[in-house]
This record gives sequence, C-alpha cells and structure tokens, in this order.
Amino acid sequence: MRKLCPNIDREDGLETVLEVPVPEEMFTSMGNNLQVRLENMLKWMKAQTSDKWSQPVIAGRINELRFLLYLVGSPLIPLQQASTAKYIVQQYIAATGGQQALNAVHSMCVTGQVKITASEFHQGDARIDVKKSNEEMGGFVLWQKDPDLWCLELIVSGCKVVCGSNGKLSWRHSSNQQTPISKGPPRPLRRFLQGLDPRSTANLFIDATCIGEKIISNEDCFILKLEISPAIREAQSGPNYEIIHHTIWGYFSQRSGLLIQFEDSRLLMMKAKDDNDVFWETRTESVMGDYTYIDGINIAHSGKTSVTVYRYGEQSANHKRQIEEKWKIEDVDFNVWGLSKDHFLPPSDLQKN
Repeated sequence: MRKLCPNIDREDGLETVLEVPVPEEMFTSMGNNLQVRLENMLKWMKAQTSDKWSQPVIAGRINELRFLLYLVGSPLIPLQQASTAKYIVQQYIAATGGQQALNAVHSMCVTGQVKITASEFHQGDARIDVKKSNEEMGGFVLWQKDPDLWCLELIVSGCKVVCGSNGKLSWRHSSNQQTPISKGPPRPLRRFLQGLDPRSTANLFIDATCIGEKIISNEDCFILKLEISPAIREAQSGPNYEIIHHTIWGYFSQRSGLLIQFEDSRLLMMKAKDDNDVFWETRTESVMGDYTYIDGINIAHSGKTSVTVYRYGEQSANHKRQIEEKWKIEDVDFNVWGLSKDHFLPPSDLQKN
C-alpha cells in the first residue's frame, strides 16, 4: 500500500501523507512512468474538492461509484443483544483469543485495500456475470474506540466515502456529494463483522438461534440465524423509507469455532408521493479467511463480499444487479494511544443541527 506522495514541485520538500493509503497496483495504473504517476496522483488528490465534480459526465461517474461504496463498502448493521446459541458463541470467543483478550481491546486502527466489480441492472432472473474489466481499486482506513465510536474513510477510483458514529448518531457522506449528509441512530459497521471485531460479532449473534448445519468452503459449520425485531427495524427506518424485514445468518466452523461466512438479507420500501412505492432488496454474503493472530486476537485478513440488489415496484420493472468486493487487510493496531472522542465528531453540518 502506498502511504506517501512525494513533492514533485520541490525535491527537498516534505512528502504528503495520504489520508487513505492506496494499493500499489492502483498507483501503477496512473501512468507509464513515475513522474506521470505522481502528477496524476496530485491531480487526483486536488480533484477531491474541485468544482469539476459538478460536470454531468464526471458527476454521473461519481454517483455510480458512490452507489457501490455505500452498498458494499460501508453498509451498516442493526445492533441487537441478548442470549441464545451461547455454546457456539462461546466457542467463537475462545477461537478469536478469549474473553479476557477481547475485553483488553479498547480501540483499533485498520488499513486495507479493496477491489470492487459490478454488473449493470438487468431485468428478470437471468444469470448475471460480473466483468473483471470493470474492476475498481482503492483503500480504506477504519478507526474504532469503545463502545460504539468508529469512523471509516474509503477511497475507490477517486470517490471518497466517509461514515462514522459518535455513540449518539451515525452518518455517511461522500466528499463529492452535494446532497445532505445521511444520518441515523448509532449502529455497527458491517465491515467489523467480517472477521475484524470478534466482540461485536459475539454480541450480535448471542441472541441468534441455531437452525442447522452446512458445509462452507469444505468446513462443517453451524448456522446461527437472527431475525431483527420490529422495534429495531422501526428505529432504523426513516421518513421516506421503511425496513420491511432484515435477517442475518452466521456460519461458524465446527472445527475451529471461527466465523467462516456472514450473510444478511434486507427488504426496504421507498415511499413515493404518488403512492408508487419502490422496493429494494439486498442480499449480502461475505466469506472470510486468512485468520491471523495480532496481539493475541485472531483477525480475518482477507475475504470476498457478494451483493445482489433487486429493485421492483409498480413503476419499476424487476431489476437485478450483482456487486462483488474483494478485500485484504494490510495493518491492524490495537489500543491506539491518544485516540479520543474528538476523533469521531460528526461533520460540521450535523453538529450545527
């Protein structure tokens, strides 16, 4: 991952620290030689706050990237706690380092890289092939502090998405976005549950029900299922949309106790003034692997997430779209010194409100 950009104007000038590291492969694709790559990276960095994002062609490109990053790169998950399936969850806690080690973690910083591909919207139930030629590359930085303070910065092909939670509300917006910042009650980030935060994963599934067994990636797994309660769905709904249902599944290896696959399905109704409501259904499947111990905590360092989006309603023909994200963790640091609540303040527009 590239973390610095040299000063191309002055040889003795200090290098610029990138807010979000980018993959070397992405940097290499920016030009035929080092000088051209550095110049293109500099233009790309300046373009993050440039007025040219309002141009129709570029705005359409950014809207497409923002859709992908919101849906697969930074989705949120409802928070729910209680106790069922305790034995499986306890085995998972032991497999990821044990309760004492997990309780000793009060903050973390994670950097990684992502590759995202997506199909166009298609009608009907025909099979969809995601073309690798449409692959978008980028990187992310994720900060977290007890109990539910977190912030994610994600950059893919020039589009930056920032989302976070300060313990009282969660928000999400794009650096290239002209529309109001979206906000809601505090919720965990789905990316935490992809093998990064065992404690949040255990808290989520402790109220689940074991519904059977299944072989995933040649592993015999227990299946834990969690139906999100009507009260939580209502709290997560907004004035213009309603969450009809949300179901979560976790597949835990019988051999290792680790979470191998994480799935969730959500149906959302977008309310229209003319009563022609449109329904959006998303089905997300994440497969985790490359578990490695970092300071006594067993963390998944790579995986793949597949999202299928369905859109249908009275004025919208049935449409389906497939999105895939491959991710790899580069660095994980626990108990980051000096990380305070001030690092998780919402954008100034929300603070004024």
